[in-house]
Amino acid sequence: MRLEWHAGTEATGVAMNIGQKPARRAVDHRALPVFEAGAVEVPYVISGMDEIVSQDTFWEPHAHPTHELLWNLRGASTATIGARTWTITPAVGLWIPAGTVHTGQAAAGTWYRAAQFGVHAAPSLSDVPVAVEVTTLLRCLLERLDDESLPADSRELTERLVLDVLAPSPHELLVQRPEHRLLAPIADALLADPADRRTLSDWARQCGVSPRTITRAFAAETGLNFSRWQSAVRTQRAVMLLTRGGTVEETAARLGYSSASAFGVAFRRVTGQTPGSFTVRQGQATADR
Repeated sequence: MRLEWHAGTEATGVAMNIGQKPARRAVDHRALPVFEAGAVEVPYVISGMDEIVSQDTFWEPHAHPTHELLWNLRGASTATIGARTWTITPAVGLWIPAGTVHTGQAAAGTWYRAAQFGVHAAPSLSDVPVAVEVTTLLRCLLERLDDESLPADSRELTERLVLDVLAPSPHELLVQRPEHRLLAPIADALLADPADRRTLSDWARQCGVSPRTITRAFAAETGLNFSRWQSAVRTQRAVMLLTRGGTVEETAARLGYSSASAFGVAFRRVTGQTPGSFTVRQGQATADR
């Protein structure tokens, strides 16, 4: 089911991409209810919809009574749960368990899909949000369920196949914003400008602490050291730029890398693939439509 949504808008400075500097753009703010898991009985196992957002869109905090799988057919978007933000693409989706409060953002032109899974009819892939690899097989199975004329036995078989192939991804585009009073200013600066070239030593001098103190604090709160966390932030921004048609060289330069090869090494460490391979996969996922 395709939706073309034209809701109320307002001018705001909210950035649509992680790390993007605020700009005065019209943003469609959508308010949705907060449901407990299973609070609403649904007459289906899996139900899907898709939408091309006509302008930058922000979904206010909400929760579904069903499990939700989000992925995109074009472009990249984000979902935030607490202090953690996931980037969603045509190849990497996000499983959100029923009852999980989250917000979402998508830039104008993003084509997203959402599949709802009834909590009493389908087991949850995970009790916590988890990245999902959206393979060609999974995508085709989910799109087959859009056919309202599908016979009941074929629908049941397709739903079973979806549940069988659905699996967590070994890689996820996730950034957790640290809230420690020492780290918050550092995180905010890098989220606002991932190309910021200040090193760990620079930040330590500016904050009046040792580099080791910052490293320990980052690891304790995010599970990553400063360098890996910064790389994750840059990779999330890189995904946004690449899905919008940016070249590897342009993206590397905009994110402050010394070379495209240095960018490639950092990108592969996070995603498991090179920027070039990522771009090809996104193009293939879109072309399959």
